[in-house]
Amino acid sequence: MQAKHARSMLHLLKETLDTVQLKPSLSPRPESLFAVADLGCSSGTNTLYTVDVIIQHMIKRYESSGQELPEFSAYFSDLPSNDFNTLFQLLPPLAIGSMEECLATDNHRPYFAAAVPGSFYRRLFPTGSINFFHSAFSLHWLSQVPESVMDKRSKAYNKGRVFIHGANEETASAYKKQFQSDLASFLRFRSLEMRRGGSMFLVCLGRTSVDPIDQSGPGLLFGTHFQDAWNDLGLITSEKRDTFNIPVYASSLQDFREVVEADGSFTINKLEVFKGGSPLVVNQPDNAAEVGRALSNSCRSVAGVLVDAHIGERLSEELFSRVERRGTSHAKETLEQIQFYHIVASLSLA
Repeated sequence: MQAKHARSMLHLLKETLDTVQLKPSLSPRPESLFAVADLGCSSGTNTLYTVDVIIQHMIKRYESSGQELPEFSAYFSDLPSNDFNTLFQLLPPLAIGSMEECLATDNHRPYFAAAVPGSFYRRLFPTGSINFFHSAFSLHWLSQVPESVMDKRSKAYNKGRVFIHGANEETASAYKKQFQSDLASFLRFRSLEMRRGGSMFLVCLGRTSVDPIDQSGPGLLFGTHFQDAWNDLGLITSEKRDTFNIPVYASSLQDFREVVEADGSFTINKLEVFKGGSPLVVNQPDNAAEVGRALSNSCRSVAGVLVDAHIGERLSEELFSRVERRGTSHAKETLEQIQFYHIVASLSLA
């Protein structure tokens, strides 16, 4: 489903690529290297597809401008626990020779590839080394659950819940502050790493409501049947449940804009809410059992690793079975109501 959502936004990605300067305005020489970084790359084919789109589009820009083609390098970055081995086994072989020879070679990639493990809320690259940053479906992940949300003495303590959706104002405020602090760090470090004339394309979960308690799509995914399944589990204490929170925040346009403008490192080319559609992969909408499985699979694909680490694989299996049963019994309303929105940001270095 992420692939479907990403493909629906390719025209916006290409618009951002058109804002990248092919060479620094004061440089008499063409670029010898064009570097792309995908942040939060994960380990599947989506990142390879997107990087290929980026590089092919830039190749066409260079060719149409009559400039000499640079060499291209792609950096795939994610947390150290990411399965980079699987990702690089999916890479087509590197075409050897000049860039022109590379482009004439079928089923080969015209770029060098490297893994860069680490959090994108920290420095990842040398100063002034990246022409274009891309990050999709990752920036809604916070660097941590806000500390006050886990503190029993705090008004923000998220008792009885595992997500922000429907929580009190103090909890929502804590999540919002964590998101804005994390995004500010992200922008600050990218501004140091980006070359003059560079740009960035970002996609993260968003919401249409101004109220951070209303987390729209992710709220329906994690704040209803998933939340109820935790309450039904009955095999863990309430204290154990309350020490688990999903560190995700769906931003509003205003939340996002405030951070970008306060940082001042980037100019906003475009900032909008994009309707992404349902996160559920369902071929037969009338098949309630399939809807239930899709709901459980979607929850597990996003939060399964966190749940496993918190309560163990055996209880995790039971939890997602209960999510599936709840999704099956509420199939019609689940399909009708669940809808994801995305913040889409096109930014250029100021």
